[in-house]
Amino acid sequence: MDKLSPEALVTQLNWRYATKQFDPSRKIPADVWAALEKALVVTPSSFGLQPWKFIVVTDQAVKQRLVAASWNQSQPADCSHHVVFAARKTLGEAEIDRFLDSTVAVRGGSRDALAGYRGMMVGFSAKAAKEGWIHEWAVRQTYIAIGNFMTSCAVIGVDACPMEGIAANEYDKILGLEGGEFVTVVACAAGYRAESDKYAQLPKVRLAADEVIKRI
Repeated sequence: MDKLSPEALVTQLNWRYATKQFDPSRKIPADVWAALEKALVVTPSSFGLQPWKFIVVTDQAVKQRLVAASWNQSQPADCSHHVVFAARKTLGEAEIDRFLDSTVAVRGGSRDALAGYRGMMVGFSAKAAKEGWIHEWAVRQTYIAIGNFMTSCAVIGVDACPMEGIAANEYDKILGLEGGEFVTVVACAAGYRAESDKYAQLPKVRLAADEVIKRI
């Protein structure tokens, strides 16, 4: 298996930035997008429960409507693919059992062998629901997904811009999520930078490594 060299990884991560202006004439090729969707699918999550939904918006009319729900930032309209990261509102035994059924289907074995794991997950979800933080847990999982997505974009040479500056409730209305199992958390525009984006060439401003990394 070919591996990205350490130098190439750092180069690509320095190349990426939160793209302010996308070139609306450039679209992500189908094979490149397929790889990025796979990166979303294989994102790790707590227990492997994947408490999320990724809404990929390419319809130009819908993307344009999302601009007003994004504090009038132009990225949703100008990017190639606008990904909305939505989190589960609740998590119960039905979702856990569906995950375990998938586990058996993919890995073999029996549900009986997973009884202990099921009990642990059911206990976790019951406690989280009782204490009122099951959705917050799901929200945190979506940030793992968006981080994985942005890194994957950088490695493959696609520009991206994470967007927390959005009206989540309006996104839910536009995307038909209202009253469903998932709610909008954050979004990420993906595509290719415009030549006129002055931010593309600015050096990164980061704290020194010894200020953010402690080695023991």
